[in-house]
Amino acid sequence: MHARYSTSISNWLETILFERFGHRFTLSQDNGLIHLSLTGSPLTIRILSDSSTFFQSNSDLPLSRWDGNAEGWRMALAQPLPAPGVAKLPVPLIEKDAAGYTIGYDIIGLTYWMLSRQEEVGRTDLDQHGRFPAESSHAYLHNYLHRPVVDEWLHVLGQVIRRLWPGLKLAALDFSVRVSHDVDETNRYGRSSLKGLLRMMLHDVVKRHQVRNAMKAPLIWYQSVEGPHADDPDNTFDWIMDVSERYGLVSAFYFICGRTDAARDARYDPEDPAIRQLMRRIHARGHEIGLHPSFNTYQSPKAVVSEAMRLKRICREESIEQSAWGGRMHYLRWSTPTTLYGWEQAGMTYDSSLCYASSPGFRCGTCFEYPAFDPVQGEVLNVRIRPLIAMEVTVIAPHLMNMGTGQAALKKFMQLRNACRAVGGCFTLLWHNTQFDSPKKRALYTSVLTGITEPDACAPTTNIITATL
Repeated sequence: MHARYSTSISNWLETILFERFGHRFTLSQDNGLIHLSLTGSPLTIRILSDSSTFFQSNSDLPLSRWDGNAEGWRMALAQPLPAPGVAKLPVPLIEKDAAGYTIGYDIIGLTYWMLSRQEEVGRTDLDQHGRFPAESSHAYLHNYLHRPVVDEWLHVLGQVIRRLWPGLKLAALDFSVRVSHDVDETNRYGRSSLKGLLRMMLHDVVKRHQVRNAMKAPLIWYQSVEGPHADDPDNTFDWIMDVSERYGLVSAFYFICGRTDAARDARYDPEDPAIRQLMRRIHARGHEIGLHPSFNTYQSPKAVVSEAMRLKRICREESIEQSAWGGRMHYLRWSTPTTLYGWEQAGMTYDSSLCYASSPGFRCGTCFEYPAFDPVQGEVLNVRIRPLIAMEVTVIAPHLMNMGTGQAALKKFMQLRNACRAVGGCFTLLWHNTQFDSPKKRALYTSVLTGITEPDACAPTTNIITATL
């Protein structure tokens, strides 16, 4: 049985292909095939369609792998390519005839399934924070979460397009890096009660092994009445901007503008004069301000709208104007498609939440930004998805992957960064402003940004990073 794509799905997929290849292709279906055609050409690419498989909201799909190199096709990564949804692939997978090419794997269906997050709709196997966990996903279970599998298959499709229409110049894909910072707190010691200060000092000594910070904490706490103290270990905003400017990057800082969970949301208020001053400084230096919706908003579009309006109002009052407004959900809490509705109704430009908290990688199968799609209502949304590839805490924290700040962590970050580079995509990195409290963390961060694995060698280099806004 082959389900047919609605007009909305077909139009959305055609937009995905247009953004990737720079040309308008038409998709049509008949007899279990998707026809990819180009206006003015009698030739077509016929793609075996099994869309009923890719309308499933579960992770029980079979998996095969394809060694394209053995059939004369170049793989973006030097490994056989995962093919979710099928237990066995035809050999050869891609065949040429007088009418064009036939591809024996549903690349289009995979693209729909991964980018729409159809897999996650209505799932009940959630973690303690109500999130769909990496460990339940098909990509994790079959060991391809570390690969941009959609991008890899579109890379193959691009080769078929070039062979069929050799005069067609496809869009150039340039690797880039984006970095953002969730501002869960602006300082470690300020705005704490005396009891909170003592608890934080104890944590500095026992957990962080930062005795010097603990000794300085009382004075910093006492002098933090008017805002984050210059010596507070979590007040790293200017250092972050200095590094981004050194390497031609724009940092995005996402502020919490609500308090729906007293224990997990920020202690600061965005209207605070010190926070307003911080926002003005970020804007004046050419960096971005965005939204970090509070803990219990992920299933409440109305709450996301309210907090977005609050942020935009404050920015208007401070004469902060931006062409785009985006952000990320607190704790990466996400419910497909409910969370999207909040971003859509708030008129936000993009969301960058979609990564798993327990395991970095390609939750959406891609490292390219794309227009969001609601798989329940079957509608294209105005907000865009900017997939998050890695969060620093996932890799370095003892309660998660526990790789620390040495070579093991750097190797994991570089594996993901290099995968993005291989497909000409964007390596999107989250690094909290509170995670720069040691020289090792700062050195690791700089190495990950630049791709230079020796921290001492991190000098400005124009061919390492493509700056993006």
